[in-house]
This record gives sequence, C-alpha cells and structure tokens, in this order.
Amino acid sequence: MKLLIANLGSTSFKYRLFEMSTETQLAQGGIDRIGDKISDCFVEIDGVRNESQAVVEDHSVAVQKCLDQLTDPNKGCLKSAAEVSGIGFKAVHGGSYSGVQLVTPDVLNEMESMAQAAPAHNPPYVSAMRLLGKQFPDLPMVAAFETGFHQTIADAQRYYAAPRRWADQFQVKKWGFHGASHRFIGERMQQLLSAEQPRVISCHLGGSSSLCAMRDGVSVANTLGMSPQTGIPHNNRVGDFDPFALPIVMRETGQSLDEVLDDLANQSGLLGLSGISGDCRDLEEAADAGNQDAKLALDVFVAEIRRHLGGLLLQLGGAEAIVFTGGIGENGTAIRAAVCESLSELGIQLDAERNQSVDNEALVSTDSSKVQIWVVPTNEEIVVARQTKLLLEG
Repeated sequence: MKLLIANLGSTSFKYRLFEMSTETQLAQGGIDRIGDKISDCFVEIDGVRNESQAVVEDHSVAVQKCLDQLTDPNKGCLKSAAEVSGIGFKAVHGGSYSGVQLVTPDVLNEMESMAQAAPAHNPPYVSAMRLLGKQFPDLPMVAAFETGFHQTIADAQRYYAAPRRWADQFQVKKWGFHGASHRFIGERMQQLLSAEQPRVISCHLGGSSSLCAMRDGVSVANTLGMSPQTGIPHNNRVGDFDPFALPIVMRETGQSLDEVLDDLANQSGLLGLSGISGDCRDLEEAADAGNQDAKLALDVFVAEIRRHLGGLLLQLGGAEAIVFTGGIGENGTAIRAAVCESLSELGIQLDAERNQSVDNEALVSTDSSKVQIWVVPTNEEIVVARQTKLLLEG
C-alpha cells in the first residue's frame, strides 16, 4: 500500500509518499505560494532534489502537480497515480470528530465550525479537501486529527472553569494538539527507556510549541487548550492570554474583535514581543548584538516553557525523561540549556558538551542526572501514515 501524507498551509502543500509494507519513504515534495502568479515546487526522490516553478491555482492543482511529479517517466517513482491507495492529512481540529476519520461532508462541516479556533489550519484544510473530493472522487481521504492522541486526558485537565454547557454544547474544552508528534515521541521513548510505564515530558518546540506529559506512551496533559493559539508563546501566536484584556485593547485601538484576534494569531508571540522575527535563530543573533526586545522575547519563551514543565512534572509525580523535539527543540542548543538551567535539585542535569554536539537522536543529560534528557527528531508523517493505513484496511 502506497500512501500520500499531506501537510497543508493556506498557500502551501507539503507531502511525503510512503510504501507502507516496509514503511519506506519513497518521496517528499512541496509547493509554496499556491494561488500566486507563480509557485515554487520541489520533489526529492532517492536523495535527488528537483526544483521548478509552475502556475498552481489551488490545492487540487497542487495535488495533481504532486502526482505528475511522482509519475514522471524519467524522474518519478510511480508508474501511475492509481498506485496511491489514499491521502492522509495531519488535520488539526475536528470539534466533536477526533481520532482518525474518513473525510465526509459531516466531518468537513464540523471542521468548518471550528475554523475560529484554528484559523491558520482549518480553513485551508477544508477548502483543499473539498476541492480534492471533487477532483479525485475515487481516492479515499483520511483526517488524522491532532486532538485524537489527547482523548486519554482526564476531565480535571480538560475542562475550563467556565459554564459547563459551553463544553457540552460548544466543544469549549482543552483539546490539546501536536498529537502526531507527541505520539511518536511517546512510542520512541518506550523503546529507549528501561522503566515500566515510563513518565515522559515531550517538549515540541517549533513554529508552534507545546509540552505533553505522558505515562507509558499515553497522554496525561498537554499545554495547548481549546485552540492551537494557547499555551507557550509561538512564533507569531500569543500563547496564554487573559481574555479580559480584549475589551481594553479594542477600546484603546479602535479595532474590532476580529482585528484584535488576528493580531493575537499572526502578530504576537516571539514576533510581537521582539518586533523583529518569530524565528529563534534571528532573535538569538539580535540578542547577542544587544537588542533588548529580542532578549525579552527569548526570556519569556524560556520562562513559559519552564513554568509549564514544572506543572507537568508535578502532574506526573516526576519523570524518567524530558525530550526536546521540533525545529527549535532539535536544533536550539541555547534554548535547551536555558530551559534546563539550575534544575539539578529536581534531578535534571544537562551535559553542556553533549548538548553542544547533538547529531540527530542523542542523550544530552549527565550520567548522574536522575531524569534523562533527550533530543529526538519527530516524525509526524509516519504516524499519520500508520493511522491512515489502519483505517483504510478496516
């Protein structure tokens, strides 16, 4: 069975093609600037990368372009598009639909109703899925919702202290996200740790960030709530924020609610605090050059990670391992050091030399550290591929 795994943005389409009998990645590719006058395309097969430009009006055209790349008689790895058994989507928020679902009109309608909670994710997914359903009616589509992994979280960790009917009628509760990434880390740490029912805190740090507490690979708590906008500050999203500040900002700026929410979703986080960038690499360079706003953004980011890390340690009653993953988690040497600084009394000791020389998967704690500290590259796509395969096989 060959499966295409899709990761969509509002103007982008990224994919990986897997042969599921061996879980081998056959190809990866992507298209950026969908809908512009010209779009950037790439495909990589057997380590050979080919780049091109084309007119790509929408996501259905992007998928057709992807299939053309994969079936190219000279550079492709498929004889025909009919070899693809289905498309799996790393979907975000399905409201009352969670876990792994065949994409149906009811699922799409529910995703659409959650668009205000996931404005950067749900609209492009819904639009693309509808287009693809018309363009490729015989190709099964599967949505693997990020919220699915967190269905095991207890009610005490899922409910807001708000009117109960909001949760029952409007799905206003702490759903949790980054499910594919945290699931992968949980499964990998069960292989790496000798403890029975290991307690693990997965720190997925990247463009968007969250921490997840797991016991024996099962989610116990996640720092994200009703939407992917919450929790730790993100590159351009606010993170935790007091809603009672909204009317004050609206009064003082003259902005509408939608305009303020757009600022919180797109002009906040590390970008909003620094005024420079939402990328930690840019901020570290600027902070080293003396920019105090960049330093503040990094300090707030680290402080919030540590605050949530402490809460999850208490939730689990300790941990066998803390894992850093995601773009920042895997590559942010200074961020890892700052998060773990002065935690030796909690049994958390980072080895400075190991932390500096990380290459792929690595143990970066000292030999005497009670809690192991790991850097583990995540693989969300293979998780979604496995989930898609199981559903399609019934």
